[in-house]
Amino acid sequence: MASGNVPKAKAPLAIDDSIIMPATSASAKSTAPVAQDKTPFYASSSSEETMCVFSSSSVAPICTYSSSENVTESSSANLVKDSTTLATSSSTKAPQSSSSVAKSDKNPYNLPDELMPLWNSMSMRQKAGQMIMVFLTSPQFVIENELGGVLITGKHLRSFDNYKERMDEIDRNLKIPLFTALDQEGGLVNRLVSYSKQWEGLPSAREMRRMDTTQIHSLAKKVGSVLKDIRINMNLAPVLDPSKDHRGTNSFMEESRRSWGNDTSNAYKVRAFVNGMRDNGIICVSKHFPGYDSWTNSDLQIAISASPKEKIDQNISFFKTLANDIPVTMMSSVHFLRISSRPAVFDANIVKMARRGFPDMVMLTDDLWGTSLRTWASGKTQIQPRKTYPDKDFKRLVTAIIDAGNDMLMISYTSKAKDMLDIMMDLCEKNSKYKRRIEESAARILKLKYKMGLLKF
Repeated sequence: MASGNVPKAKAPLAIDDSIIMPATSASAKSTAPVAQDKTPFYASSSSEETMCVFSSSSVAPICTYSSSENVTESSSANLVKDSTTLATSSSTKAPQSSSSVAKSDKNPYNLPDELMPLWNSMSMRQKAGQMIMVFLTSPQFVIENELGGVLITGKHLRSFDNYKERMDEIDRNLKIPLFTALDQEGGLVNRLVSYSKQWEGLPSAREMRRMDTTQIHSLAKKVGSVLKDIRINMNLAPVLDPSKDHRGTNSFMEESRRSWGNDTSNAYKVRAFVNGMRDNGIICVSKHFPGYDSWTNSDLQIAISASPKEKIDQNISFFKTLANDIPVTMMSSVHFLRISSRPAVFDANIVKMARRGFPDMVMLTDDLWGTSLRTWASGKTQIQPRKTYPDKDFKRLVTAIIDAGNDMLMISYTSKAKDMLDIMMDLCEKNSKYKRRIEESAARILKLKYKMGLLKF
């Protein structure tokens, strides 16, 4: 994701042009990799097209946010083409995670014993609240709805005293600490420059690819220290999307200098970045699974990729290589035509693949207010980017997201979070499977907060 200074999107190339929507404007290898920490504090207990455009307008939605181990076994067989329509998504059976295997009747989600008193004290609505991340506006809204996370942008940091007051109020009154997320990739996506001009010119992912691991780690550690000082604990980076699209040309992310490369060869450098952040208690988020290489901006229209399964498999391997180092994965809003009938974030098979082998991996959506997802949920070919649409369509969208197995639902239109909670409670009342789905996600989120040291007893 990026805000401003983003290269214009190129027109799609000849292949599959008939099914790719028109593009729109979007806002030296080291030989000595740093040793991997074998026991990261967020490691799994068992052996993500998009650019982000933030508006300075205060009219809701306050911003439009869209973030678009080498494996030997081919994963293409696991990507089953879904021929059902989105309208039937509420009847889709959610994938069952190995993390939900019962340890006992009283602790069905393998929660640490220290978390059980908290867990047993929580209502279903409080558990559902942990699944929601919103653009930070009113502290009262976050507190009253007991939400799980907030998104911080450069706009907040430009008015730092006001931001600090909001966060202080939330900290004093919220029972469970928040994920406080900001995307600090470097390069064009540099939120810290809004906090202090001294952070101008931070290298992009493409530039860091040319640095050695010691330099990368040192830089990430310095940046992580500042993030910690300004109350950030989650960095929506790194971008593991490919630097080459399926036709072998530079991808959207490469042209924006955001990609860490086209394959797993730079994984050890990404790990140095992640470890530098982790040294200051900052967890990273890989994005956008299964690897975005479309040139369409999902803020403005349906985002489509015609990548073949072989290229998607290659892109997925980068995420899998780093899955033990990065505890959160952001799902893509792109519709990958060759493997699914719906955007990746709505597809249970793709979400399940992202989590395979890492049952405690927290799956984070891209902005649910993005035009691509709202258009898809409406069943129309296009809608006005900032126009509200019927409640039934929003319910269909939220239901599909839950059915697919996502854990944390991000939305830039903050007030819609209450509607999301109401929808989830309604689903629980009508079908008991949603109670289990919500509890699975809430348990993953609480376990991660506990491993990070946010929950202390």
